[in-house]
Amino acid sequence: MILGAYAYLRMNGDGKEAVTFYENALEAKVLGVQTYGELPENPEFPLPAEAKDLVVHAQLKIGNTFLMLSDTFPGQPYQMGSQVDVAITLNDAEKSKEVFGKLQEGGEVIMPLQETPWSPSYGQVKDKFGITWQISTIAENFS
Repeated sequence: MILGAYAYLRMNGDGKEAVTFYENALEAKVLGVQTYGELPENPEFPLPAEAKDLVVHAQLKIGNTFLMLSDTFPGQPYQMGSQVDVAITLNDAEKSKEVFGKLQEGGEVIMPLQETPWSPSYGQVKDKFGITWQISTIAENFS
């Protein structure tokens, strides 16, 4: 089942500042901030020093909804005006696969569905209209 759709902001190295700003400006409750440096080490993909303190994922609660954001990984393109994605959360990996498959028709896979430290099934796809969707399965006791 689809649980919700939320704005997901991509920042350019100022993710922590943005969290503080939106916390104040929107009276948001910060539910969590995780940096790239807190991810498990991967010897095949060493983390550059400049990425360690950047935000890999932050979630804020604003009223009855959520705002999520992350910093763009160093070296990845960042273009003003295209920094908002739509995040879809689901509670079933098979349903995530189905939704991902439908969104990729005529579009382009950015990151295939895969297990991540925060989800058993997460991926990114740009649909045929140029909208980037982040599909994330929420599972109890997953970390």
